[in-house]
Amino acid sequence: MEFLAQIINGLSLGSIYALIALGYTMVYGICKMLNFAHGDIIMVGAYMLSVAMATLHFPPFLAILTSMVVCAALGVIIERVAYKPLRNATPLAVLITAIGVSYFLQSSALLIFGSTQRKVESAINFPSIQLGDLSISGNALVTLLVTIVLMVGLNWFINNTMTGKAMLAVSEDKGAAQLMGVNVNFTIAITFLIGSALAAVAGVLFISSYKYVGPYTGAMPGIKAFVAAVLGGIGSVPGAMLGGILLGLIESLAKAYISTQLADAIVFGVLIVVLLVKPTGLMGKKITEKV
Repeated sequence: MEFLAQIINGLSLGSIYALIALGYTMVYGICKMLNFAHGDIIMVGAYMLSVAMATLHFPPFLAILTSMVVCAALGVIIERVAYKPLRNATPLAVLITAIGVSYFLQSSALLIFGSTQRKVESAINFPSIQLGDLSISGNALVTLLVTIVLMVGLNWFINNTMTGKAMLAVSEDKGAAQLMGVNVNFTIAITFLIGSALAAVAGVLFISSYKYVGPYTGAMPGIKAFVAAVLGGIGSVPGAMLGGILLGLIESLAKAYISTQLADAIVFGVLIVVLLVKPTGLMGKKITEKV
């Protein structure tokens, strides 16, 4: 029974990582850049949820929607201000900028909200389900269900809408897509918008489990989500889902049966082993570049 409980916890945690990893993998697939500020969008989303519920007294659904809108707008602004001018710059310049944006968001939260972690009322409160001796968290089941629905919806959007097909075209060849009439700037902005909105949802789900937020709340989940994206094959949407779920399961089982202190080391160790065997990740495609 305990093993099954840990599996459910791992699936719930992995679902949060998967939602965050989607932002990394979508941006990398289209822009070929690593947006290391993406993890801090979770922190912004959690703070917006706190402000909407505790200060503005919004009902939970409206508070979640507010958090998603603010994070989506922030993602587009970050792309326009920080990344668009570097569209033709070297990868190192873009990477340094992304790290700078991450520190800017953390420092801004530190100035506005202070360094003390803030207790946040969860917008998701579902009772636990009792199956014999096994108690299953209602919030964990909701987290898993929400993630599955969002993943299915995102896959449908990418494969069945004009904007989604434009994203695929830009991902394959930005120059050729532009020649075919695709608005590359709009497509990239939509990618950041969707990824940031999903990060806000991940922030809401994270808060439902941990009930606190601080300026550095998004740092470690962001790093682990990046690991999940690389593990599944960065640039692959199904890979982000698979990588996130596997990472959550590994972390949950490691904490339960090995050591809570060594859990993170085991997670990163598994990544190293996988990349040694399959450098492109579990579902990544090997791309041959012509010289």
